[in-house]
Amino acid sequence: MIVISDTSPLNYLILIECIDVLPALYGRVVIPEGVLAELQRDSTPQVVKEWIAARPDWLDIRQARMQANDALSMLGVGERQAISLAQELNAAAIIIDEERGRKEARRLGLSVVGILGVLRDAAERKLIELPAALELLRRTNFRVSEAIIQSLLLREAERDR
Repeated sequence: MIVISDTSPLNYLILIECIDVLPALYGRVVIPEGVLAELQRDSTPQVVKEWIAARPDWLDIRQARMQANDALSMLGVGERQAISLAQELNAAAIIIDEERGRKEARRLGLSVVGILGVLRDAAERKLIELPAALELLRRTNFRVSEAIIQSLLLREAERDR
């Protein structure tokens, strides 16, 4: 299974110490070179820069062959390259959080999952405790409505009954 990731989900999974769910859920994860560059920016949290500098064997980096696509022009480099790479490699899914990027990926027929979906799936497989992971995520600058958080927690509680 080939899964492509954009920058934001990797960044937040590292920050909340849940990055190891990715190989458990997907095996290998592929990122384009643009995502690698974004994870190495000066403004990137130090823990993220250290993680990517010593990246694990399950993370592959590939060059995306960017095709002209005006619909993607409003996205950042990482999102554009991740979507292009997902198309090129016929990926099973793309992990992306930015709303416009998610919309374009779906429009192009890609299966989309965000960090909340990754955390939900990891919790269902008993890889993490969802309430603890969501609390750590709340402490970052990740933005999501409280209603979505509560919906995930309610679903988790119902599943555990």
